[in-house]
Amino acid sequence: MNNKLRKVLKRIEENGFEAYIVGGYVRDHILGIESTDIDICTNALPKDIIKIFKVTGKSEYGSFTIKIGKYNIDITTYRSESNYVNRKPQTVEYIDNLITDIKRRDFTINSLCMNSSGQIIDLLDGRKDIEKRIIRVIGDLEQKLTEDPLRILRAVRFSIILDFALDEKIIIFIKKNKNLIKTLSYTKIKAELDRIFSSKRVKEGLKVLKDLDLLGVLGINYQDIKIVPDILGIWAQIEFDKNYPFTKNNLQCINKIRAIIKNKELKSRILFENDLYVLMVAGEILDYQRTEITRMYSSLPIKSIKNLKITTDDIIKLLNINPSSKIKQIYDDLIDKILSNEIKNNYTSLKKYLLNKWK
Repeated sequence: MNNKLRKVLKRIEENGFEAYIVGGYVRDHILGIESTDIDICTNALPKDIIKIFKVTGKSEYGSFTIKIGKYNIDITTYRSESNYVNRKPQTVEYIDNLITDIKRRDFTINSLCMNSSGQIIDLLDGRKDIEKRIIRVIGDLEQKLTEDPLRILRAVRFSIILDFALDEKIIIFIKKNKNLIKTLSYTKIKAELDRIFSSKRVKEGLKVLKDLDLLGVLGINYQDIKIVPDILGIWAQIEFDKNYPFTKNNLQCINKIRAIIKNKELKSRILFENDLYVLMVAGEILDYQRTEITRMYSSLPIKSIKNLKITTDDIIKLLNINPSSKIKQIYDDLIDKILSNEIKNNYTSLKKYLLNKWK
């Protein structure tokens, strides 16, 4: 255990309370995976946590977040939950019992605890399931997955990223109740898919989603996928529902990547019209080497309309025309001719071409 994390646990213990790291960090520690998102559970009440760490702001369900070095640490009071509505427990009770707090969690592999000495406490056979590489639900499977359908996608995501098998009972439940996923927001769904698409097991993950017949309820579809390290490159190869919450910039990038893939070739005009990031992602999907893309881009005679050695005012005066959509046609023509090396990008050559072609 990192000494910074040990000090956080010790600080709680020195104030007379229990404290354990729980969940993902312990699971990943056993698997040899580095983790910086830390969950700590304790019998200290929210008012006690505030005093110990001098945190400010309101807690949600008795949870406070602190950052120490590279670690994002959530400290949460032991609690029991019931009466779920829209994934949120309507009844939350602070308790002084670790095992009850552990039992409210989702999967056995996330039930392991670690104390300040680095000792792992395994109350629900989580370690055995990690060794068997299987995802099992804690407690009543139907209740757990129904009260919070996000747990369905979390189970699938863990199985994909960790290369664990899903318990057969989970698979049966998913196939019968997959429409529960439709009750989730696209923001929540996208967050889970982003984790899958940014993992090393994207191709296997997509196959799992298809085999579980989840593509329809997720609002996605795909044919052939070329695996690339950039997540927008993955999304660009997938048909997805318009309700997915991409930023304007990300959606523009996805659409540009799609257009290049459809063209199937990095022609000079495409190189001119796109930035290097989009070109690199699309080019990788089309099996171009990054060095080749860089060379092709660098060799362009112009990289922006601003590089042209003639202005709009020059064009208007030379051709004696009024500002109109014709100007864009002229610019497009000039750009094509320069990119194909039919004319040089200097004022004299451009002027001569304009007077011959457009006068």
